[in-house]
Amino acid sequence: MPRTAWLELDLDALRGNLAVVRRIVGPGVLVQPVVKADAYGHGMVPIARVLAEAGADALCVAAFDEAVALRDAGISSRLIVLYPIPPERAVEAAQREIAVAAGEPGLVEALIARVGAAAERLPDLELELEVETGLGRGGLPPEWVAEAASRIEAAGGVRLVGLWTHLQASETPDRTARQIDLFEAATASLAAAGLAIPRRHVAASGGLLLPGIPVYDAVRPGLMIYGLPPDEIDPADLPPAAAELRPVMSLHARPVRVVDLPAGHGISYGPTFTTGRPSRIATLPLGYGDGWSRALSNRADALVRGHRAPIVGNVAMDAMMVDVTDVPGSPVGVDDEFVLLGEQGSERIPASELAQSRTTNSWEVVTTMSRRLPRVYDAAAGPVGIRTLIASEDRWLGSNSGTATSAISRSTRS
Repeated sequence: MPRTAWLELDLDALRGNLAVVRRIVGPGVLVQPVVKADAYGHGMVPIARVLAEAGADALCVAAFDEAVALRDAGISSRLIVLYPIPPERAVEAAQREIAVAAGEPGLVEALIARVGAAAERLPDLELELEVETGLGRGGLPPEWVAEAASRIEAAGGVRLVGLWTHLQASETPDRTARQIDLFEAATASLAAAGLAIPRRHVAASGGLLLPGIPVYDAVRPGLMIYGLPPDEIDPADLPPAAAELRPVMSLHARPVRVVDLPAGHGISYGPTFTTGRPSRIATLPLGYGDGWSRALSNRADALVRGHRAPIVGNVAMDAMMVDVTDVPGSPVGVDDEFVLLGEQGSERIPASELAQSRTTNSWEVVTTMSRRLPRVYDAAAGPVGIRTLIASEDRWLGSNSGTATSAISRSTRS
């Protein structure tokens, strides 16, 4: 690989997490994992391929160009764009068989108008109506849903296939109950108007891991597909199935320098840390340019030889420093492997710990991992794929996996 800092993605964990979701929802419920934002930083195309091969019923993204990228990569699964698209992209969406969300009357009309002129030569554009039940971000008020559905039914070239909403705080029962009541009211309005009720979906990860939230016809697991329970759920409230979730992502590095520095030596820009004793300091080749937040300066640890060692000094764009003075055994050197997110020996640094240290959530911790960080895709037999800025997943996954395994092994395990 071109550098000695990389992410490892456990594809067996990914498949196992999908299986956990299937057991939770039971038979007959469609599982539609969310792969937006580069699959929460895990690498959208390779993750989508594995999920599709493992039997995901559809894949959800946020932006239209994400769906286009998946189609261009050969992903044939049903795709759902959960945020409104520019109306001028409606014809392309129909051509590419990409379902799109609609939650504003003017945009519904604009989509219908764009598709109508070309309807005879296009597949129907699939529309999923979002219902505003309390999030305050998007969607039609429940009392407008029947009118919009009637307009879609009367138009040519479009077809209503979904009705959905997003929970604001699934861990808050009263708020969630009010949202479900509003969603049910929207469903009832369709029935009262004599309209067919399309596929309904409400539950995302939080809704799947808490009791009493209906799964309806489909679910949209996001964070839990990547092995991470939502931060806002008290671990004591999680169902036994949550213990089966396995984190997919881990972050690794080997130092580019390890040096002994005297007491009184400043570390990194600022400096915000000065050695109080003779210290052995390892420089790791990643920083906030890779998604390792500057907010973690002097506030997080790295694992080396199964022991915690503190990150010291300000995190720079391309580097961070770790005080390895107290790591047992022979002096830590440039051949030692560090883990900044994940497990090593009996120690573990979860995304939730990093999130708490930088006052954010686990979603941001994994999603902000930069495109320039190499991603190594592992399975039980060993590495099967790699994505770097100069080697795409298409080069490594599939028929060339044997070559990839050899190359990756030399790069990351030596």
